[in-house]
Amino acid sequence: MIRLFILFFIFFQLFSCQNKSVEETESRDTKDSTAFSKKFDMYELSEMSLLMEQMYVENQRIRDRIINGDSLGKFPVYFEKIHFATMTDDDDSDAFFKMHAKEFIQLQKVVYENPDRAQINFNNAIQACITCHEVKCGGPIPKIKKLLIP
Repeated sequence: MIRLFILFFIFFQLFSCQNKSVEETESRDTKDSTAFSKKFDMYELSEMSLLMEQMYVENQRIRDRIINGDSLGKFPVYFEKIHFATMTDDDDSDAFFKMHAKEFIQLQKVVYENPDRAQINFNNAIQACITCHEVKCGGPIPKIKKLLIP
């Protein structure tokens, strides 16, 4: 009789725990679906942000070509969009930015014009990015520094 009682007690404990976890799971699922159904506002990159992402990728390619001793090809003309691409904050398009954008384009062109000194010229162009970002938008500086060729 005692064995039957112990067996019944264990059986009862197992099923009572199971029901509790099912209720908790259902409650959690309801909360998750409610949170998921809320509208999410997606952040859209500005033209300038997209352009800088493209320039970063292109500079990774240029870096690899310089390291491997490959031909650099031609200056990517779309870099010139830096002068008129819409920025996230219009106030950032000031004289400081315009001066540094012009300097950056000149330094990038020198990389292609003088392949014998490509590494030095490339690092100068990347340093121009870092210098501007130190004042305008510091976030990507660690990422940009990775482009430098030691």
